Amino acid sequence: MNEYVTKLENGAYRIAGTRVSLDSIVYSYKRGNLPETIVRQFSTLNLPQVYGAIAFYLSNQKKIDEYLRQSEIEYKNLRKAQRDADPKFYERFDKLREKTRKESLISK
Repeated sequence: MNEYVTKLENGAYRIAGTRVSLDSIVYSYKRGNLPETIVRQFSTLNLPQVYGAIAFYLSNQKKIDEYLRQSEIEYKNLRKAQRDADPKFYERFDKLREKTRKESLISK
């Protein structure tokens, strides 16, 4: 990869020497956060690492965007499989979440 980004055996990208995913940096960058803001979000990173990760993303944007798209599909499939495996639990969970959301709106 490069001195700032490594690719693990499972295909995941990480900031070299850390457990921080490239995904996290890219999503934050795409939300419009400046590198200085991203460093505050991830206290284990320094500014050169964040700039290096962004440069790596921009140099490999098509490949990394496809990797992120595939990761999102895998996440959605896994989430659906979990919900399908125990629909009653998730039905109760969804009702409780909605009740909590309504209560928090009322208390504001």
